[in-house]
Amino acid sequence: MKKVMMLLPFILLGCKPNASVVSSPVAESVNKPTEILYQVKESEVAATLKYLSSDELEGRDTGTKGMEKAAAYLEQFFKTNNVKPYFSSYRDTISNFKGTAYNIVGFLEGNDPVLKKEFLLISAHYDHIGLAREGVNGDFINNGANDDASGTTAVAEMAKYFSGSKLNKRSILFVFFVGEEKGLLGSKHLAKKLKQQGFNLYSQFNIEMIGVPMKRDYLAYLTGFEKSNMGAKINEYTGKNSVGFLPKAAEYKLFYRSDNYSFYDVFKVPCQSVSTFDFENFEYYHHVSDEFKVMDIRHMTHFIQEMLPAVTQMASSPSQEIHMN
Repeated sequence: MKKVMMLLPFILLGCKPNASVVSSPVAESVNKPTEILYQVKESEVAATLKYLSSDELEGRDTGTKGMEKAAAYLEQFFKTNNVKPYFSSYRDTISNFKGTAYNIVGFLEGNDPVLKKEFLLISAHYDHIGLAREGVNGDFINNGANDDASGTTAVAEMAKYFSGSKLNKRSILFVFFVGEEKGLLGSKHLAKKLKQQGFNLYSQFNIEMIGVPMKRDYLAYLTGFEKSNMGAKINEYTGKNSVGFLPKAAEYKLFYRSDNYSFYDVFKVPCQSVSTFDFENFEYYHHVSDEFKVMDIRHMTHFIQEMLPAVTQMASSPSQEIHMN
């Protein structure tokens, strides 16, 4: 997650365990919640997360060999799961970075002749901050397990699910952004590029830091909660109190700090991030101890599973039910 590091010490000092939190009630459903028979496997979630946050990748800093290895892994993941490249290859080389770096972009065409012209974008950033100048107990690698190998893993699992189920009437773009930690560079580049090509974006569902659970009465929070009805529709689609409003997210303007903002800024449609990092449940933000061993795989698997009905309906509703407020 971009640019929270400088604010974090002040944020943590200001947080109290009983901080006021307003959650979103489950919307009154016109239809029954979507039933999903597919089961996300903990072992597969763990395998992807473990590699992406391994020491071998040296923190996946944009433009490094570690980033290159992560990109190659994600490309192969798409190939294995029959997710096609959207461009001539999976690699979308970004134009606003001094070195060579690329977003990894996969595509599943919708199965409805009309709705397939609309796109749902499901995304996360796969870059992190690389090697630390000063180590902690001899550890210099910022592995970025929570930030944002966890979100990247969730997007990968959703791509696997959709490629097998073929339930998407709309087309889906699965994007692993690079350069998020450098100033949202990958998403800024791709948003501008797609807009110039006449890309028909319905909505963006961005996943940011879901490696540990919150102690709330909802599973995750949505940034920019009040800007659209996405939160209410997600809860309607899942039939649960899946997402809510976190005051700290609004206070620290998290809507503007992740890759959803690049697309909202260009397309002016609902583009929001979902997260379970609430400033009280994880002390290793941009720290060498953000490692695989401190991630809650069971929670991550549950999060992905609970979001499947929501993303399925987002990709398949007969009309554009999600809209700006």
